[in-house]
Amino acid sequence: MPDGRQLADRVLDAVNAHDLDRLSGCYDRHAVLTTPLGVCEGREQIVRYWESLFRGFADIAMTAWNRVECADPGFSEWTMTGTHTGSFPLADGAVAGASGRRITVRGCGACHAKNGLVVAHRDYFDLLELYSQLGFSLVAG
Repeated sequence: MPDGRQLADRVLDAVNAHDLDRLSGCYDRHAVLTTPLGVCEGREQIVRYWESLFRGFADIAMTAWNRVECADPGFSEWTMTGTHTGSFPLADGAVAGASGRRITVRGCGACHAKNGLVVAHRDYFDLLELYSQLGFSLVAG
């Protein structure tokens, strides 16, 4: 049965393949994904989150540059890159249309496993860094 380390790698591999079926297979049906963009509760919401990233950034990729060798949680530091080519939901519920801008955002994630599936996944990255690269502000104008 895969542990958190193995599942974290599987999630990253599925994200880089833009494979929603593989991503769905990584998560428990009651899993929770927490990111600066919001909280997804349950496998269906989590898959919709990844789908929205793929729609907004058709070439999105997450390159792990550090993997902590412990079983649980599986912890990775990564760099997310992509081009904003489609609609993308923002943390406040607004939707950003395609800007054509490139992003490079550093972050990290932790995957907790139970019974061979991810039950809790937390990704941390600087939302201001992402927004500024897209040409947005966190301050209401």
